[in-house]
Amino acid sequence: MRNSLILFFSLIVMGAFAQPTEKLKYNLKYSFIKGGEAVILVNDTSFAGKPATHYFLRGQTVGLPEAIYKIDDVYETFLNPRNGRPYMHIRNIKERKYRYYNETYFYTDNDSIFSQRSGGRTVPHNMLDILSVFSFLRQHDLLESLKVGDEFTLPVYHADKYFMMTTVFLGTETIDSKLGEKECYVISPRIDEGKLLKSSDGLRFYITKDEDKLPLILELDLNVGAVRAELVSYEKKKPTNL
Repeated sequence: MRNSLILFFSLIVMGAFAQPTEKLKYNLKYSFIKGGEAVILVNDTSFAGKPATHYFLRGQTVGLPEAIYKIDDVYETFLNPRNGRPYMHIRNIKERKYRYYNETYFYTDNDSIFSQRSGGRTVPHNMLDILSVFSFLRQHDLLESLKVGDEFTLPVYHADKYFMMTTVFLGTETIDSKLGEKECYVISPRIDEGKLLKSSDGLRFYITKDEDKLPLILELDLNVGAVRAELVSYEKKKPTNL
């Protein structure tokens, strides 16, 4: 459950910067119990001397769940701000006594990656990592062009392997949220493995239908209950006029 939540929340969803361009805070709930918090920070920076955008996602358990099973997971991506393609991805996992750290470098000029864990390999064209999927959906007009029932597929790298993520467009819905009433695109990435979800559309993202395209809500309908991640605050730095 926790791996699926962190994986797709990310389609969603960070550490600390002095003045992030954007800051998103989420509450994570299992049924009616608050079990965690997540923060996403987006910052303008550079990578290897090139302009870059830094996405930083941090998810942590709080309260009773933290006492039972402490989680403190961090994901980072440096990406090209012009096309949303990743330069580098970091996965830093701390779950109880388990530790996992890996850096992966993306070379879009020859469709390859290099992982500190497993070395180099060829990958599908325009490979994304799990955080740059969020940036891709924000930068492109893909959601605006879809009709109910339409599907799109993106190549996604995660946990030192890649897969083709097929997502179904379920339509639009108006949500009463902590940020007020928001009209949202509703999408459902397919998960075919195991028996985690109650149905094929048991994982749903609600993305605001505005210029920010914020991941407002993530819902997982599991066989053992429901998990919900909801955006509770959003800060956006105003551009400086030069």
